[in-house]
Amino acid sequence: MKFNTTLSKFSGTDASVYELHLPVPKPIAEQFIRGENRRVICEINEITSLHSGLMPHKDYWYILINQSVIKKLGLEVGHSVSVKLTPDDSTYGMEMPEELMVLLDQDSQGYEYFHQLTPGKQRNLIYIVSKVKSSESRLNKALAIVHHLKDQNGKLDFKLLNQVIKNYNNRGKLN
Repeated sequence: MKFNTTLSKFSGTDASVYELHLPVPKPIAEQFIRGENRRVICEINEITSLHSGLMPHKDYWYILINQSVIKKLGLEVGHSVSVKLTPDDSTYGMEMPEELMVLLDQDSQGYEYFHQLTPGKQRNLIYIVSKVKSSESRLNKALAIVHHLKDQNGKLDFKLLNQVIKNYNNRGKLN
């Protein structure tokens, strides 16, 4: 479904770390909500698309937009954008990086721990791996995540995980 909206910014009591968003009118958003599943693929200005979730607000729903997408599209608050929404029927609500998928396929305990996490935590870990460009860095992050989940018996501690990732990234580097 296509519609036009405006890049907006929360302010006052509605402001938080996540301020920039695309408002989605309720009648449009409601067509994509299936029980607890509010995941959509959002194509913006026919240039870029992202996996996202519809978030509720007082009189409308919205999609959060990060700075890298805004920069890529050359947008500023108040700019009009064309949006095309389609349901996101992917397993994780975003694309799984090959490096993480292969590791989970090869490590049954890591696979089990990963799939015991909430869908939101799974997406967070997938994002951590997929946000880097180099395959070697994605592999290091994936290895660190699986290692961390196994060491913590499936519990996720982001502070510890960040340290494990740092250690994996520094492997093989000369000091």
